[in-house]
Amino acid sequence: MFRRTFMGAAAAFALALPVKAQAADIVDTAVSAGSFNTLVAAVQAADLVDTLKSEGPFTVFAPTDEAFAALPEGTVETLLLPENKDQLVEILTYHVVPAKVMSGDIAGKRAKVLTVQGDRLNVNAKNGVKVNDAKVVQADIEASNGVIHVVDAVILPE
Repeated sequence: MFRRTFMGAAAAFALALPVKAQAADIVDTAVSAGSFNTLVAAVQAADLVDTLKSEGPFTVFAPTDEAFAALPEGTVETLLLPENKDQLVEILTYHVVPAKVMSGDIAGKRAKVLTVQGDRLNVNAKNGVKVNDAKVVQADIEASNGVIHVVDAVILPE
């Protein structure tokens, strides 16, 4: 009797547990982190939210709020103006690779990776990881549609 009751209770408990929770997408992951407010505002101003919420996979080199603050004064405010949307889209899509690239995939290597913007980023993972002149300060933040690598600078296309 105890065994049957215990087994029944265990089965009921198992049914009450949620199926593995789906990871948040790239946008929701960035929003919940709290250190990408400027990036999220820029993604919204550029109308890229739906794109970065789509299936992907994407690799996003995400500048922190401090990275945006390090740009010359007034740069962010100017980029967020509606008349500068094309330039903002170009900069933001330069931070996105249309594939999921984890740090282990590139460890010890150098590569030129194609971005959604159309130009290539120089990735050097020989000693830490640098993307152009930005340093990856936190890697492999997984999202349901890709991965985020946090960078310490805004990466500007040439």
